[in-house]
Amino acid sequence: MAAGGKSESSLFSLYCLTKCFQKAVTSTSAEKGREPEEMHGNGLSDSKKAAKKKPGGWKSMPFILGNETFERLATFGLVANFTVYLVNELFLEQVVAVNIMNIWTGITNFAPLLGAFISDAYVGRFKTIAFSSFASLLGMMIVTLTAWLPQLHPPKCNAAQQSLSRCKSASKAQLGVLLMGLGFISIGSGGIRPCSIPFGVDQFDATTEEGAKGITSFYNWYYTTFTAVILISLTVVVYIQTSVSWVLGFGIPTILMACSIILFFTGTKLYVYVEPEGSVFLGIAQVFVSAYSKRKLKVQDEEFNGVHFYDPPLKATLLSKLPLTNQFRFLNKAAIIVDDKELDTDGSPTNPWRLCSIQQVEEVKCVIKIIPVWASGILCFVSITQQGTYTVLQALTMNRHLGPRFQIPAGSISAISLLTIAVWLPIYDRLIVPSVRKVTKHDGGITLLQRIGIGVVFSILSMAVAGLIEKERRAAANSHPNSLGVAPMSVLWLAPQLILMGFCEAFSIIGQIEFFNQQFPDHMRSIANSLISCSFGVASYLSSLLVNIVHSTTGSHSHPNWLTNDINGGRLDYFYYLIAGMGVVNFIYFLYIACRYRYKASVQVEDRKTFNDLGLVQSNHEAKEV
Repeated sequence: MAAGGKSESSLFSLYCLTKCFQKAVTSTSAEKGREPEEMHGNGLSDSKKAAKKKPGGWKSMPFILGNETFERLATFGLVANFTVYLVNELFLEQVVAVNIMNIWTGITNFAPLLGAFISDAYVGRFKTIAFSSFASLLGMMIVTLTAWLPQLHPPKCNAAQQSLSRCKSASKAQLGVLLMGLGFISIGSGGIRPCSIPFGVDQFDATTEEGAKGITSFYNWYYTTFTAVILISLTVVVYIQTSVSWVLGFGIPTILMACSIILFFTGTKLYVYVEPEGSVFLGIAQVFVSAYSKRKLKVQDEEFNGVHFYDPPLKATLLSKLPLTNQFRFLNKAAIIVDDKELDTDGSPTNPWRLCSIQQVEEVKCVIKIIPVWASGILCFVSITQQGTYTVLQALTMNRHLGPRFQIPAGSISAISLLTIAVWLPIYDRLIVPSVRKVTKHDGGITLLQRIGIGVVFSILSMAVAGLIEKERRAAANSHPNSLGVAPMSVLWLAPQLILMGFCEAFSIIGQIEFFNQQFPDHMRSIANSLISCSFGVASYLSSLLVNIVHSTTGSHSHPNWLTNDINGGRLDYFYYLIAGMGVVNFIYFLYIACRYRYKASVQVEDRKTFNDLGLVQSNHEAKEV
């Protein structure tokens, strides 16, 4: 069985010629590779037709990377400090502000699934990005207007009045306009996020050495600009919003978004446009429907020996052949050929909802296996989401001065975790991994599941430390009362929990990204990239649910609830301990599913003999797992 960290460069040799139905001799049967031209005869897939046009390559990269950089700077610059805007400018209660952020973040992170479906099945990546960019621009303009026009926000209120809850909150109409703007931003993010990386990769010819190197460089530049954008958003933009003007702080990202659209359309003559090939969700549904329709089908024995399976040649866009396995064995019936009428004269199924290929079945099994691992990572993201809500609210009630004149914006405090990642990753990659590799003999030093598990442990430690620090902060604030409710305690005391959270992200999130991309089938990578967004979405909703339950159940006549609007009167530390306790239970669950997980296998095949039947190639062969 292949290890999860196995390099995928060798998979280019696994373009396989397979028979359209075979007798399953082993659970790892597949066929020996041929060139794509041999596999597909004279027919060209849509992707190959697109490849006929010379890829734009690096000529198109300034426009794509420039568009991405400006778009991300606009989006992150708008939302990085948004909790502070809701509390200090719209005078919403803290629980309401946190719920708005969590619900909106959840919607925004689920939207890429819909965007990926529309892009893959109907309109293509360019049109999806173009439409979504305009939606984002419209949303940002609306949010900027809420800070600019007096009619769209409540009257000004000083800090003393706010501490006494005497400020007038935003009206329903004002909130409605704000939420409409956030809705348009979610629509924009739903189209841009799942298409940006694939559209950049489309510009290179992956079948050439130069194109493969270009794709690698594109990833490096993409994530380099991504990191730079977040740092600028959490420092410069947040400082302008907090210390200069919210109108200017929102207006700058809006202008940058307009610049990104102009830059994107400037490169239209250089881009490679790949036509939509249909959604992977349709293929998943077909496997389940086909397996259900054949649920009463009797097979000869437990190993399906003597049964004919539908196993056509791989498409040119796929790089690896998946072997037939007995895991989730009931799905194998979807690939069983009951009679010759299920195949057309050209070897394709007469009804794709009745007959699926072995490749389709095994791809669905990959998705099913990954779901428990994905679910185990959600609580890590619940811990991470606290950085943008309650950690910021903690910072607002601490001494944020560095020297007599400069004050750290509360929204910038989470940059500590980002800096931790930036410092740790080179050390981990260049020093620790090579040392550990000598002991474990594993390419990555440790397996991907071990890396994710270490991240889960760091998320638990981060929440436990956050609870201890909050206990001290609350005690300091209550022992030195003042009108602003600020504790005589430096905001840098939040650094330990944020550093631990940085380690959590470096191990868990990056580990999950690599795990999903390696374990998902080749053409399902768009789903793999969307899973991280979905994790954030589910975590946001789960966090909102926890906040509401704690807010409504922990208070009594003698004391306020843990998450009361007066953070010094509540028990935020108990909330952190609750998340840490849930993390411990989740870690036990993760250990259970990680020990039972079987990494995806690829195959290497040696043909012994071939013959033709019904105009279709059929082979007897041996297959080896790689």
